[in-house]
Parts: sequence; structure tokens; C-alpha cells
Amino acid sequence: MEKIRLEIIGMSYSQSQSGAYALILGERDGKRRLPIIIGGFEAQAIAIELEKIKTPRPLTHDLFKSFSEAFQISLTEVIINKFSEGVFYALLLCTDGKTEREIDSRTSDAIALALRFSCPIYTYENIMAAAGIVMEEETEVAKQMEQVEETANGTKDLYADMPVNELQEMLRNAVANEEYEKASQIRDEINRRK
Repeated sequence: MEKIRLEIIGMSYSQSQSGAYALILGERDGKRRLPIIIGGFEAQAIAIELEKIKTPRPLTHDLFKSFSEAFQISLTEVIINKFSEGVFYALLLCTDGKTEREIDSRTSDAIALALRFSCPIYTYENIMAAAGIVMEEETEVAKQMEQVEETANGTKDLYADMPVNELQEMLRNAVANEEYEKASQIRDEINRRK
């Protein structure tokens, strides 16, 4: 089966499931999108790597990468290989230079690892046909996602009147206290002002 290369388009708070997030993957040379519902901790692990937030201690996916590298094992690609009853399944393709192995994984963990290893994410046409949606205007999608995020976490109201230097101090404290979701909200408010 021919593989379809995917890229992360964005992430937003899920309106359909409380405490969950919608991770949006898009085909590299097309308009179809694959929305995947993931939990808050998984969303945090992905967001931290996307935003290159440095944590005082390694998180689970960072530890996995360090462990793999210590034993000369690399993650070469991630394949979202199955969609059944609303659940996505993924495989990690790993190698030590001699042997290749496929490891079953939750899709959210696979994507968090793909980001850390800078490896490609793929799926198959049958999965895109079953679960993909077509997006015509990317800018409209981005606007909608931003509105969903602002409504869901209230960052617009909560941080809107604070000066930037105060927000930057709050951001440092949130990272130091491992409050990464709060840190990403504060960072988003700082970025909105740039």
C-alpha cells in the first residue's frame, strides 16, 4: 500500500469530549485532514515539543528518546496503520542499523515521539478515505481553531490586560513548576501580541 505523508496542522480543545484535544494532521500535498482526539497529557507532550519548551526534567517521551539513543536505536517513521471503531492505531518503525522492528503504539504517543526524533508520519489511503475530511481554506481553519482554543481555555480574558513582562515572568514560573498547559496558554498570549 502506498503511504501518504502527514504533517501536524494544529491542535485545539475538543468540543465533543471534555478534557480532550483534537490533533489535526494534514496530507503534505493535499487538502484532506485527519482529526484525531487525544487526551490532555498527550496533547501537552506534543505541544511542548512543537513549541520547543524546555522542561527542567525530561518528560516520558524525552526519556524514551534518550533511552533509545543510548542503545543506538532510532525511530525512522511512524505509520498510522489502522482505524477501527473511531480509534486510530499506529506503528513505530525502529532500527538499530542492522534490524528493523515494528512496535505497536498509541497514535498520540507515536506522534509525540515522531516530533522528538524528527521522523516522518504516514498513513494509508483507506484510513484517509474513512476518517479524513477535506478543508478548503486553511486560513479559515486556523481562525476557527484559534477561536476554539480561546473559548476553551479563556486565555483571551485571563491574560489580555497583563503587561508582557509580567506574562514572561508567569511563563518562567509555569515551566519551572511543570505547569505546561498554563505555560502554553501564556506563551500564546505573548505571541498574539507580537
